[in-house]
Amino acid sequence: MNNSGINHYLNAAKRSMKWHQENIANMKKKKFDTIAVHGIYSMQESLDYNQGSIIEPMYMSTSQAYRDSDEMEAALGYEIPTWCYSRIANPSMYYLEGVLALLEGYGADIETSCCATSSGMAAIASAADQFLVVDQKNPDKPMNFVATSQVYGGTFQQFAIRKDQEKNIEWRKVNNSNDIDEWAKLIDENTRFLYGEMPSNPGQAFFDLEKVAELAHSHGLPMIVDGTVATPALMRPLTLGADIVIQSVSKTITSSGFGIGGAVIARKNLTSNIDNDAMKADFGMYIKLLPNRDNGPNISPFNAMMALNDVRTIRSKVDQFSQSTLKIAEYLEHHKHIEQVDYLGLKSHPLHELAKKYLVLVDSETDPRYNKKVNRFGHLMSFRVKGGGQAARDVFDGFNMIWRATDLGRIKSVATIPAISTHSQQGEEGRKLADIPASLIRLCVGGEHPDDIIADIERGLSTLDGKIYPATSPEFSAGGASSATLRR
Repeated sequence: MNNSGINHYLNAAKRSMKWHQENIANMKKKKFDTIAVHGIYSMQESLDYNQGSIIEPMYMSTSQAYRDSDEMEAALGYEIPTWCYSRIANPSMYYLEGVLALLEGYGADIETSCCATSSGMAAIASAADQFLVVDQKNPDKPMNFVATSQVYGGTFQQFAIRKDQEKNIEWRKVNNSNDIDEWAKLIDENTRFLYGEMPSNPGQAFFDLEKVAELAHSHGLPMIVDGTVATPALMRPLTLGADIVIQSVSKTITSSGFGIGGAVIARKNLTSNIDNDAMKADFGMYIKLLPNRDNGPNISPFNAMMALNDVRTIRSKVDQFSQSTLKIAEYLEHHKHIEQVDYLGLKSHPLHELAKKYLVLVDSETDPRYNKKVNRFGHLMSFRVKGGGQAARDVFDGFNMIWRATDLGRIKSVATIPAISTHSQQGEEGRKLADIPASLIRLCVGGEHPDDIIADIERGLSTLDGKIYPATSPEFSAGGASSATLRR
C-alpha cells in the first residue's frame, strides 16, 4: 500500500467534492424548471470531461479504468468518486439521480439523495427491505409494516405475496387512508415503517400526509410515499414530512415511453428504529453502494438517459395534462352511461379539499400565466361504467385513438381495465379492499387535445347505445409492405 499515492487521490477528491457541492448549492437556488433542465450537469464538467457536449453523454461502458493501483484501491473502498462498475453506479445514472434528488427536495431546506433503480417495483423493494431486517439481538421477533390497501397491483403483490406470505412479514392494511386513527391502531413495537401511495392508482385514494408522517415519527418510524402519480411537479413528499419517496420513473417522468426505471429519493438523517447509522444518515447513497451493489437492481445507463431527457419538461407537461384531465372528468361526471368518476380535481370528490392542500403546480405563483398558486391534480383518473364488467369491456373495445394497454404516464393517452390487467392477480378480495370493480376503466390522459380524447371516449360509450364500428385494416402498410391476407 502506498499511503502517499493514495493520499494524492484522496486530497483531490476532497477538493472535487467541495467544487461539486458548491455547484449543487448554486443550482438549488434556481427555479424548478431550471433545475429540471440542467440538473447537476455543469458547463465546466462538459468542457473538462465530456468534449463540450451540451447534453449529458450516455456512458454505455460496463466499467471504469484507473490510472494506477492507488487510485483503484481508493475507488473500490468508496473513498473517492468512482463509478467502477455499472451495476453499482455510472455517470449517466449519476446525472439522473442528481436531478431527481434536487427536484424532490425543491422548496425546502433539506438534503436529499437518490438511488435510481431498474423499475418502480425495484425501487419499492430497495426502500422497504432495508427496514425489514432481522433484529440480531432478538432474531425471532416478528415484523410488520403498515401500508394502504389502495396501491398499484404490483405493489399489492410484492407486499401480500413476497413479504407477507413468503417471508411472514405482516402487511397491516389501511383501508381508509384518510382516517388517522386507522393508521394509529395498526402500529405496535414490531412495526418497521409506514407506506402510502398518493394519489393511488387507479382509485385516487389520498390522505393527510403531514399528519401521517407526524404519527410515524412519533413512533420512531420512517414514512415512505409512492408519489408516482403526482410527480414532483405537483407534490414533493420529502418537503411535507416524508422520509422516502418512490418514483416509478417509467411513468410520467419518462412520458415518451422509451425507458423503464424507478427511483428511491430520501431525506438525509431519516427516522428509523433500525440500528444502522449509515443507512439513516444517507439512505440513497447507502442502498446504492451496499445492498443494491449486492442485489443488482439499479438502472441501466440507457434507461437513465431516456428518463433524464424527458424530466426536463415535466412541469409544463403535467400542467397541460392535468388541465385536459379535468375537462374530461367534468364531461364524464354527468354522462348517462357513467356511474362514478374518480378524479381528485372534481369538486364533487370527497377528498377534493384535502387534495387542494397538497397538489399544487410548482412555481405557478411565478408563472406569468397564473401569478398565483394553482391546483393541478395529475393526469390519471378512472371512471365506472353503468352495466358492470361487460359494459366496461364494450366501451373499452370501442376506443379508436386511446391506446388499450397497461401503461400510464405517456404523452399518448392510454386506458386499461385494472380488474383484468394491472390488479388481476390480487384476486377479488384484494380488489374489493382497494375498491376496484370490474366496471372501472383507468384512463391516463396524454398530450392530445382534450376534445379529441372526449370524442374517442364518446365513441366507446356509444357502443352501449348499440352503435357498431366495424374494424378496418389497410392491405398495404404506409411503408409499402403487403398484408398476409393478400396471399393468393
